[in-house]
Amino acid sequence: METPGLVVHGEAEPFSTALRSLINNPLYSDVRFVVGQERQEVFAHRCLLACRCNFFQRLLSSEPGPGVPSPVVLSTVPAEAFLVVLEFLYTNSAKLQRHSVAVTFGLGQLQERCVAFIEAHSQETLRTRGFLELSAPALLPLLRSDKLCVDEAELVLAARSWARVGAAVLERPVAEVAAPVVRELRLALLAPAELSALEEQNRREPLIPVEQIVEAWKCHALRRGDAARGTPCRRRRGTLPREHHRFLDLPFK
Repeated sequence: METPGLVVHGEAEPFSTALRSLINNPLYSDVRFVVGQERQEVFAHRCLLACRCNFFQRLLSSEPGPGVPSPVVLSTVPAEAFLVVLEFLYTNSAKLQRHSVAVTFGLGQLQERCVAFIEAHSQETLRTRGFLELSAPALLPLLRSDKLCVDEAELVLAARSWARVGAAVLERPVAEVAAPVVRELRLALLAPAELSALEEQNRREPLIPVEQIVEAWKCHALRRGDAARGTPCRRRRGTLPREHHRFLDLPFK
């Protein structure tokens, strides 16, 4: 039997530093991106992106033709967030800021870290432009989280602002843009006066399906039993206490 060879491990820090120097570096770059509304040019390396991320593997699968290849345009992706993704792909680490946690390109580990960062800095993150530019699939895991440090009333306002921006960009109704995500809002956590105000605003500017508001009123009416169990009545880490919460069976843990 052949004796296994000796495995030599080099130092991680110099390796990471060397790869970090290639981020957005035109040296040896063979793919260019035009990113964000500002159309910032970003340089990268096809082989590294393709082997690290399935999204880029699919995006860059076709061989570039002769001459200078056309840039890949990602106009809906904030440049700051895109550069953070590149940093993670090149070095397997990245420094997260409130404005740069919006885009993960299906990178499970990075997405988990981004969600955890937002959970810990919920109120600050909701006020950033990056939050308003999130895609619906990126927003869903946030709205499903029990660990957001924000009250539900503020989260409803943030969701409305997000949907308004999307509606303006996509030229679609606010309710249509919001449809994939608003089901995750826990309206039963709102006090009756807050729910009434939301219902009135929803008549003027539709955002939330009427049946979802009806379900929230049902939780208030029944207080206990099946209607007061499950996600719609489960408090988040940042949920402010309200009188009717004493009837809910599932406190935040």
